[in-house]
Amino acid sequence: MRPSELGSFDWSLFLAVLFTCGVSLLTLFSATFQNPDLSGLVVRQAFWIGVGLLALLVMLSIDYHTLAGFTPLLYSASLLALGYLLFFGRSIAGTRGWLELGPMNMQPSEFVKIVLIMTVGTYIAATGGHKLGWRPLATLMVLGGVPLALILKQPDVGTAATLVPVLLVAVFVAGIQVRVLVILALILALALPIAWVTYFKDYQKERILTFVDPERDPQGAGYQVRQSKIAIGSGGLTGQGLFKGTQSKLQFLPAQQTDFIFAVVAEELGFAGAGMLVGLYLFMTLRCLAAARLARDKLGRYLALGFGTAFGCQSLVNLGMMVGLVPIVGIPLPLMSYGGSSMVATLMGFGLVLNVNMRRYVN
Repeated sequence: MRPSELGSFDWSLFLAVLFTCGVSLLTLFSATFQNPDLSGLVVRQAFWIGVGLLALLVMLSIDYHTLAGFTPLLYSASLLALGYLLFFGRSIAGTRGWLELGPMNMQPSEFVKIVLIMTVGTYIAATGGHKLGWRPLATLMVLGGVPLALILKQPDVGTAATLVPVLLVAVFVAGIQVRVLVILALILALALPIAWVTYFKDYQKERILTFVDPERDPQGAGYQVRQSKIAIGSGGLTGQGLFKGTQSKLQFLPAQQTDFIFAVVAEELGFAGAGMLVGLYLFMTLRCLAAARLARDKLGRYLALGFGTAFGCQSLVNLGMMVGLVPIVGIPLPLMSYGGSSMVATLMGFGLVLNVNMRRYVN
């Protein structure tokens, strides 16, 4: 890296990422220190943060144009990994999406997000300045649809849902023709009832029906969001105090170390702490979009835009789950929820954004 590149490094985004990782460790400790079954999670999370920061530095140190040259290889490897999981993957919580690596488990679909962002960005950058017609749009749908279908087959609706906004925002910004957009909207409207009858499983339908009517099954499908609302509401303005949350300490709050970790923050730090965390996520998302706006070429623009979209939408959906604004789909809160694959992949994505931003003045 040249001194001219380091001079335009986005320290505010980098420090915000580090601060959020620190909050993650503190919240994980609070959520797990009284539960012997969850002992050691904080140490493992700290290890994955270290691995993720090393991955961030690797993504940062290599010019993103050089990284884009490896996209075909990475995309092929992603499809092979997803295909392998369908037959030999380890099943956790009903999803066959985990690869066993000795004592550790890796979720390849988290890294596929980064690969898909690079794939979409590289392809659109190569199409020139013309609006997307049927042929390039069909190519993009195939490039995104194949990994999406493999992830849905696991089945992992939550991870697949985070890939869709990346494709939609990319084609919208690239300048999709209006008539193509209208036709796609009609096809989607017709496909939803068919998917409800043929694809959605009973427990997925129950989650959606419970979202529409929260009192439909308060002790079953509606239990998680009900306990989350209680935890968030009990925090009040300033919270019950760090390490003193009743819902989390008495084990009423499910998945408090993963998908529902935000409810722990809201319960213990109240509206003040939860609002600060939401503001932090908004800041990081806006910095990613600012990097896209300032990028010196189309490739950099779509790389930063793609990750900013994925990060922002995943965060928004997870926060919406906490208060019952969206159905429970099993999406972790990036940088906060426990999980090695998610942490490393997210930090890699931030490395990509910092890469684009740092080289915006290079000729």
